[in-house]
Amino acid sequence: MPSINVLSKEISELIAAGEVIERPSSVIKELVENSIDSGANHITVEIKNGGTTYMRVTDDGCGMSFDDVPKAFLRHATSKISVKEDLDNILTLGFRGEALASVAAVSRVEIMTKQREQLYGTLYAIEGSAEKSYEESGCPDGTTVIIRDLFYNVPARRKFMKKDVTEGNAVSSILQKITMSHPEISFRFIRDNRTEFNSSGDGELFSAIYAVYGRDFARDLIPVDYEYEGVHVGGFVIKPLYSKTNRAFQNFFVNGRYVRSRLCSAALENAYTNMIMTGKFPACVLLIDLAPNAMDVNIHPTKAEVRFTNEKSVSDAIYFAVKNAMMKDGLIYEFELKPHTDWTKTAPEPEEIKQQEFIFTPVDKIEETEQKLSEAPAPVHTASKQVREEMPVITNINLRPAYSQPETVQQQVPVYERKAEKTPEPVKTSESVKTPESEKEPEPLEAVEGFSYITQQSFAAVPVQKPAEPEAPTESVWTEKPKIRVIGEVFGLYIVAEVGDDTMIMIDKHAAHERILFEKLKSRNCRQYSQQLLTGVKVLLTGDEFSALETNQELLADMGFAFDFSEKPCAVATAVPTFIMELEMEEIISEIANNLHMNSHDPQSHALDDMLHTVACKSAIKGNDKNDIVELQSLAEQVYFDERIRHCPHGRPVMFTMTKSNISHQFKRT
Repeated sequence: MPSINVLSKEISELIAAGEVIERPSSVIKELVENSIDSGANHITVEIKNGGTTYMRVTDDGCGMSFDDVPKAFLRHATSKISVKEDLDNILTLGFRGEALASVAAVSRVEIMTKQREQLYGTLYAIEGSAEKSYEESGCPDGTTVIIRDLFYNVPARRKFMKKDVTEGNAVSSILQKITMSHPEISFRFIRDNRTEFNSSGDGELFSAIYAVYGRDFARDLIPVDYEYEGVHVGGFVIKPLYSKTNRAFQNFFVNGRYVRSRLCSAALENAYTNMIMTGKFPACVLLIDLAPNAMDVNIHPTKAEVRFTNEKSVSDAIYFAVKNAMMKDGLIYEFELKPHTDWTKTAPEPEEIKQQEFIFTPVDKIEETEQKLSEAPAPVHTASKQVREEMPVITNINLRPAYSQPETVQQQVPVYERKAEKTPEPVKTSESVKTPESEKEPEPLEAVEGFSYITQQSFAAVPVQKPAEPEAPTESVWTEKPKIRVIGEVFGLYIVAEVGDDTMIMIDKHAAHERILFEKLKSRNCRQYSQQLLTGVKVLLTGDEFSALETNQELLADMGFAFDFSEKPCAVATAVPTFIMELEMEEIISEIANNLHMNSHDPQSHALDDMLHTVACKSAIKGNDKNDIVELQSLAEQVYFDERIRHCPHGRPVMFTMTKSNISHQFKRT
């Protein structure tokens, strides 16, 4: 066996650096987190060639003293913690004391830092963990760190570096996430001498999202604000219709730290169940706040993963937060009408010219306009201003506290309320109430002979209650639902209806009916729709599928199905829900049996939704089916007034709205 040697400092530093520094984005993450912990309000990040040759991070934080700068580059040197108890109450992003030491071990580093109360700052240079210069220097308040030639002394690591574009995109991605986690800080990202994005730092999360992802992403967001068992969930989630093709836009921040968490992702996607299309994933920017001692961030050198003390509380908080946000929003989509562009016209319309002149008016035009206005005569309406100025000032105003009882004032009442406020007619009483005989108490009946256990008390007269006097008329509240008038259907697919006086809706009749049937099946309250069959439908099943049907007879009965299992291996359907009687039952029963077999360990799980999707889809109205106006009217009312029916089980939208003002705008009537 070869002898055991103690590794030199140079080798040990390189090995340790490989755990923290993987690529340029790792360096940027560590340096920016240090800038945030220093209390910076403005942070600038600049990279060149994807960060492989040049990186710079500048902040206006507290800075470091002259004596502390060399210590910061020692391994496990930090100002964030001092005793082991601090690990249970970590409130900063960094605490391990490995970032600067790891960066200095694999690159050439130059740092300039200055505290506000100091006259001079510090200039410090280190290459490969070896100090090169250390002196006082003039520099602005805060800290600037410049990294050159990453992995210059580790050629093996440089071979695994990707293209400059790919590395630059990784830096941009990590900085975007940090920007959204701290909207109170203004971030600026410069990539190859070009500013890629710049956040305002106004403290609004929406502004940070807008700066990072742009207008199209930000306009499709739903705000989230919910607290459950000490876990607060805030931020934004995207509407189901605008879901993404991957999970790259799922952003979770725990106590201001970006983390990758399967638990959080699963809770988010469970909240979108039956509202999002297959193969799509929801997007979010969620800020999760909980007590520091309720999680452990010291499980990975990069601090990108966390472990929760009570995972169920966190999962439930995210699930209910997202679910409540979408229910509150209503998820009613509006048409996005864009004006038609006529490419054949030679000149813009007069109104367009006027708008362009208003937005892009040259300086000489402004001066010319001001000169014309100064030479023009006084406008006619100035006389009204003089009249207003000559009006007497009212000084005898009685001041009262805001909480005092207001005086009775005769206000203008809307028409529909004035009709309701008419004095009600006297209540017509029946003849029996008016007659004095009816007011007398009836005499007790005699006991029935042969029933000795019944006493006279059993026949005691019940006092007749006088009719209640009519209550004084109260102010009516207008609670009438808007009326829906179906106009017809177009293309054999979509219902067109009018809601109230200023809204038009279009409904996908197949998607809407599919969702209605799905909700009925999912409620497992379909016994009332169960219909016996004169001739049973016999379906040949495998042994496992047959056993799955036989084991879940109660579940099937709740869905409206009944089976005869006396002809094994064939199951005979003896009753089915009325809304699927006209279909070929063999395919549906086989689908049900297969799903029950695949989820036999937990037939109550969400995986059974796939089975309900299939049954509802095959049972719903199809495109080009002939439906009379009564059926369309009933379907439109169910969809509009039921908040659950906003997406089909596969995630497609069910209804869109279009306001009268939008249509008028398209026809240039406004």
